Order: sequence, then C-alpha cells, then structure tokens
Amino acid sequence: MEDKKTSPYSCCQMCPNNCRVDRTKNQLGRCGQSSEIRVAWSGLHRGEEPPVTGKKGSGMIFFCGCPLHCQYCQNYQISQGGWDGVVLSDKELADLMLDLQAFGAASINLVTGTHFIPSIVNAITDAKERGLILPIVWNSSGYESVEALRLIDPLIDLYLVDIKTLSSDVASRFCGLSCYASAIVPVARFLKRRHPHTDLENGLKGTLVRHLVFPGCIDQTVEFLRWYADNMKDCSLLSLMVQFVPPENDPGFEKMTDEQYNMLLDLVDELGIDGFVQERSDNEILWIPDFRRDQPFPQGFADALPAFLDIKNRCRSSL
Repeated sequence: MEDKKTSPYSCCQMCPNNCRVDRTKNQLGRCGQSSEIRVAWSGLHRGEEPPVTGKKGSGMIFFCGCPLHCQYCQNYQISQGGWDGVVLSDKELADLMLDLQAFGAASINLVTGTHFIPSIVNAITDAKERGLILPIVWNSSGYESVEALRLIDPLIDLYLVDIKTLSSDVASRFCGLSCYASAIVPVARFLKRRHPHTDLENGLKGTLVRHLVFPGCIDQTVEFLRWYADNMKDCSLLSLMVQFVPPENDPGFEKMTDEQYNMLLDLVDELGIDGFVQERSDNEILWIPDFRRDQPFPQGFADALPAFLDIKNRCRSSL
C-alpha cells in the first residue's frame, strides 16, 4: 500500500504563513496537530440527518484538532485543546472502521479529519481491502484546500460539509478567520464539479451542505440561501441548522424569533431548496458534548464503540 505521508501538503487553503505540514518531520499545523493521528471518540451517533444516521447510528470517528478556531465551537474540547484523545496508527484507524461496521454502523463518519488526510487515505484503503463496505462520509468545516480534497475524494461517498458564511465579517467573529468566507467558495466549486448529483435514498452519494444560522446574522443567512439556490441546489441537499449554542459563559445572544424562523422556512420553499431544517429546541445545552467522558452525548443518542473504549482505557492505565 502506497504511503501518502511522505511529502508536505496544505490542508487549509488560506492558512496564515502558508501552513504546509511536512509529514516527514512531524510538524504542527494551524490545527495544532502533527501527522500523528489523534481520535477523540468513536461510536454510533443518532443525531445526524436521518439518511446518514440509519437505523442504529452513524459510525462516528471524531478527530482532535481543527484548522478553524471558532469562538463558540460546541466541540471546543477537541478542536482547541482540553482532551487530546488517543493516538492511533493507520492500521488501528482501519481497525476502528471495521469495528464500527461490525457494531452496526450505517456509515463511517469522519469528523474534522482534514489535517490527517494522508493517514485517513491509508486507513480507508486498508479497511476496504479487509472488507469495509460502508459508505464513507466526510464531515468537515469546509475550511480545507482543494489540494487536500483531491487526495481523499476518490474514497468519499458523501460530503457532509459546512458552508458557515459568505461574509468575511461573520467569519472573523464566529469562525476565527475572515478568509473562511472566500476559502469556502473554491471548495464548493470543487464539490459541484466532482459530485454533480446527490442521492440519499439509494445509499449515500454526493454532497449535503450544512449551514448554521449565527445569532444576529439572519441577513447573512438570507444571502447564503440565495447564493446556494443559484450555485449548489442542483447538485446537493441543504441542512439548515438553527440551534446555536455557546458552550461556555453565554454572552447573551438573542434567540431566534418565531417570525425569523418562519421567514427562513418560507425562503427555503420559495427558492426551491431541498433538504432538512432543524427544529428549534429548549434543551439545546444538552448538545454540548463532554469528550472526557466515555459517553459525551445525551442519553440515547449515542453508543460508544467498545473497541475504542478498550484503547482509551489502555492509554489511561499506561499514564
């Protein structure tokens, strides 16, 4: 099997200082990670969109680190430090995928793996050679280079990708980098060109775009929806999310009103956009996961993979 970790590559399209992680020298990227794979949690998760979740849950693999530094990230423990997860080899990552398949997963759902793409390519290839048949879901912030996506694209069935905003001001405030707004556009073009059709009824194929409505930014969401209708609706599906939950020290953001929510629903219909719309909820704080626990998610929404917990416990005992 060809090793994909023998040369530098840029995982983030517009990182400051032209960040290029040299896999031969174990350098750290903007994400705070080297080429050493770190997994924060793995198991079945039933909180994804229904086709991705399936009957028992999507087979999640949450990676540590993230090239974005979103101020209000719900997964801040693993995206910005606080829980370092467990170190895995490429083969162990492949084993994890096969274990998820045996556990009843509907898909292999790779969450924020951008900075580990060479290792993930090796692992998926190995797992497929040993019997992995589940669809592979690439679950990311969208802040990644086309160069990096070209490496993994042949192995991906469904992109579950964020388009957080097209506004540099909103990106600077909520995503930690104003350039996100311009970096996401070539990624969207790449996905449209490589995956012109999306089908979630006969397997998982194509692109599912997620957009979270940021507080006080309804106008920017309207702008995004109109852009999406003009550029992406014919090749992808939309998942519009409205539950913005600051993980710590609530800064007092105003809640979305019924009128705003209904206006967005009407606009989605008017623009002929297909996909999913998240319901509003009074129990939003439950969705802040604690990755230090074996079960980070609300009761009934996830099942930890026993094989991952075995690895985690071995790491604890060796400390």
